[in-house]
Amino acid sequence: MSAAESEKSSAPPPLRRIVEAMLFVGGAPLTAERAAEAVRGLTAEQFREIIDGLNRDYRQQGRPYRIQVRERGYELALQPRFRGVLDRLYGSTREARLSPAALDVLALVAYRQPINKQEVEALRGAESASALRQLVRLGLIAVQRGESDGREVTYSTTSRFLSLFQLRSLDDLPRTQDLQKM
Repeated sequence: MSAAESEKSSAPPPLRRIVEAMLFVGGAPLTAERAAEAVRGLTAEQFREIIDGLNRDYRQQGRPYRIQVRERGYELALQPRFRGVLDRLYGSTREARLSPAALDVLALVAYRQPINKQEVEALRGAESASALRQLVRLGLIAVQRGESDGREVTYSTTSRFLSLFQLRSLDDLPRTQDLQKM
């Protein structure tokens, strides 16, 4: 390896690539605040400029993904014309038929997240382990382990859940007054 290559590999990556890597890692939608915690000196304005620039590049390059707003943050998402790839991997909406029990559990997780299995079962008055496993397998809910000992397990919805139900964020879930109007 030449001295120039060695110096290049030891230099920190450009800020734009660091933000792109944070988006690529996934997890909860990336906010400007969270990015600034990870990258010293990054401002909210710089963050938004980087997001806009990356999206411009992705469009010009014909990439199958873009960065979109989700739950007050940003995440990488497939362009609508590539959603068939997601369906082939996880099954289409029609293929992922949920039992009434699974729908009950999904609703509880969506409205009360993070929620543990015992809370779901107490609210439903029925065993829920198989429905929870099915929803995790379908990518509609995710498992989080407690930070202290890793034994505390809670469930919350995923970006796939939001996408399938065409929600921008959990704030778009119907509320009691919305349901009464139906």
